[in-house]
Amino acid sequence: MPETSEALDGRVRLTVFERLLETGQAPSFEEAARALGVDPEKIAVSYQRLAGQHRLVLKPGTTEILMANPLSAVPTAFTVEVRGRSHFGNCIWDSLGVIAMLGNSGRVLTSCGDGCGEAMTVRIEHGVPVDGRGIIHFQVPRARWWDDIVFT
Repeated sequence: MPETSEALDGRVRLTVFERLLETGQAPSFEEAARALGVDPEKIAVSYQRLAGQHRLVLKPGTTEILMANPLSAVPTAFTVEVRGRSHFGNCIWDSLGVIAMLGNSGRVLTSCGDGCGEAMTVRIEHGVPVDGRGIIHFQVPRARWWDDIVFT
């Protein structure tokens, strides 16, 4: 019985997450195809389908992965340290999501978002902020995030 597109998309997404967590790099659709033993064109279509479902964000006009929320495939101003490894979050919200995804303890290294540029660290232990000082500001209302998810 042929694999459904939904089943393939699940395997593709898992492959993307595993590669991002292992290497910090998102696999090209050709690399994902090799890893999964699937025709590259099917993986390219899967990447597009996953992007349409807001499960991946592709670089405009390409099949290159920019984001697999909450992980970023490119360096950002949000370095997330969990279990002795570093990853990039797309924003503070996603960075906290990386910590939640990987065990509820870690820290986010970033800078003050109000323009002062002061270094900031947000520490989470067992799902609880260690130091309750600080503010997380969302410039765009949640309902509008996908209007321009890269800016948001």
